[in-house]
Amino acid sequence: MTEHPAYPAQPTAGRPTPLLVLDVVGLTPRLLTHMPHVSALADQGSHAHLGTVLPAVTCAAQSTFLTGTTPAEHGIVGNGWYFRELGDILLWRQHNGLVAGDKIWDAARRAHPGYTVANICWWYAMGADTDFTVTPRPVYYADGRKEPDCYTRPPDLHDELSAEFGTFPLFQFWGPGAGLASSRWIIDATRHIQRTRHPDLTLCYLPHLDYDLQRYGPDDPRSLRAAADLDAAVAPLLADARAEGRTVVVLSEYGITRVDRPVDINRALRRAGLLEVHEQDGMEYLDPMASRAFAVADHQIAHVYVRRPEDLDATRAALTGLPGIAQLLDDEGKKDHHLDHPRSGELVALAEPDAWFTYYYWLDDARAPDFARLVEIHRKPGYDPVELFMDPLDPYVKVKAATALARKKLGLRYRMAVVPLDPSPIRGSHGRLPASDDDGPLLICSTPRAVGDRLAATDVKSLLLRLAGLT
Repeated sequence: MTEHPAYPAQPTAGRPTPLLVLDVVGLTPRLLTHMPHVSALADQGSHAHLGTVLPAVTCAAQSTFLTGTTPAEHGIVGNGWYFRELGDILLWRQHNGLVAGDKIWDAARRAHPGYTVANICWWYAMGADTDFTVTPRPVYYADGRKEPDCYTRPPDLHDELSAEFGTFPLFQFWGPGAGLASSRWIIDATRHIQRTRHPDLTLCYLPHLDYDLQRYGPDDPRSLRAAADLDAAVAPLLADARAEGRTVVVLSEYGITRVDRPVDINRALRRAGLLEVHEQDGMEYLDPMASRAFAVADHQIAHVYVRRPEDLDATRAALTGLPGIAQLLDDEGKKDHHLDHPRSGELVALAEPDAWFTYYYWLDDARAPDFARLVEIHRKPGYDPVELFMDPLDPYVKVKAATALARKKLGLRYRMAVVPLDPSPIRGSHGRLPASDDDGPLLICSTPRAVGDRLAATDVKSLLLRLAGLT
């Protein structure tokens, strides 16, 4: 193995120890063997199995890391939920005001006024009281076009990063084209901000492992190649940290496990007469305000919202015995899993280890809404991993994509309607608590003996404050 110099552990006099926290999504002990640079960090420093939260999804896990509290307290019960006061299902919101509780930067500034924080693509970045912010944010033109871009704070950082590294590669951040380019851009932006702004705490989100592990499963050679590629891409950032005297923490939110069974939970509720739709132009749209019950699917968990208490029994009956559902959490079950928050569904469905939930609610693909065939994370009433694929059954899918790109380059409206309606290709998912440590998340620190064998997600905040020398 290549020798790597040790990471300095002493802060500059009068300043906290600077930290770099890398959220390497999907990293597990099994994948670590394919990542020599990150593995060297673990060998030289310390590492621990990281207990995650239910649901083990990005928004909930990151909010726990930064507040030290569970979803029952900070309120992030998934990547999205049913906003009862709006009558609408909203995923992937960006306002930090949705996250309740004392954030790590609040605690750090109480201990050290003037403590500076950079957030590069961790979620709920907008509106957060951080000093430097970069987060994906497309341009939504009035004619319906969507173009890649990002939001930054301060605003002039936007043009600085775009001039240096190009436009944020949104279509490589998610969708059929998702790949290493987006993580490379984030790494470059992180290196630039650390070099020019010198924040005390840098939060950097690297999504690359999320893609092929969901497409092909965690043991597929393409997934192992993705781990090696990301490791090579992150090496310069780790070298910068050594040179700057930064303590490095690498952590993951969840492990991705192999699945092969999609569960159409909303179709089961519809067949039971509990879910309602309304129709426009031959397309069916979920009607959450009128439905007696519906589910917000989020990987291997689904919040089931039941409008009236008297419909709880009928909802349970519709879902009990549905192949792929392992458990239905009621009020006591939610409390046991620290998921008892008003934003949670009246019931919470957990999938079997080899299963995951689709958001599909239509019974005939001819009546699917047009957004079902698009990469449209804000309009779909649930998470759709099939957006990672182009439709393999459409012989003209590449022609359609090329035509859409040509219209885009001409400044015309376009629809990239290439996403299949068949969920069967998905081979990896997450959201459940891990069945084994080898398939679960972990935390690595460049400081020797910083952690023991195991660390709870709720203890990450206090660990970071301690590593910074603030407690």
